[in-house]
Amino acid sequence: MPNSQPYQPLLLRILHSITALLIIGAAITGFLVYDSWDRRFGGFGFTQANRNLIDIHGTFGFLIFFVALPIFIIYCLKAGRSRLLQKNSLQQLVLVGKPIWWYTLQRLANTAMLVAALFAVISGKFQDENWLPRGEVNHIWYYIHLIAWLVVVFALAMHLLMSAKVGGLPLLLSMFDTKFRPEDSPRLWREKIINWLRRPSL
Repeated sequence: MPNSQPYQPLLLRILHSITALLIIGAAITGFLVYDSWDRRFGGFGFTQANRNLIDIHGTFGFLIFFVALPIFIIYCLKAGRSRLLQKNSLQQLVLVGKPIWWYTLQRLANTAMLVAALFAVISGKFQDENWLPRGEVNHIWYYIHLIAWLVVVFALAMHLLMSAKVGGLPLLLSMFDTKFRPEDSPRLWREKIINWLRRPSL
């Protein structure tokens, strides 16, 4: 496990934290919606059928779909491309056990997390918020959204595990550090963002 804490760009920390909180909030409220209205595949009965939970879950989905995720994806493709799958990732995946193999798995987990979040919010947009209150639990898009929830939870777990494996606790804690370098000042963001948008994604 690395002893020194790596430095993360301030904008990455902010966007990552906002997106992560919204996705975790959506995952928790999504389970509570299922647990209160459905439970066909098991549940805990934490809450009774509550229309407010659907509205809260939908609010998380709205903020992710229209605000947080688009901005975060643009950042990842423009400034954080090295943290996602690369053109040579398939060749690196055969180097089992070597450091590059673990780094490639981490990039795979990062990419899977973005794809899973997209899958969840897009499938959610095809649902009708009145289905569950009316007892309509057999719509295909509802099933797809349930699958999307499972994919998000699995992808989130893999994202955390691979980050812990590659960087250990210092890497995880670096995402919550509040300090930043002078060249990372918010006053320079406008110029940096313009340069990123001019840069090819691949």
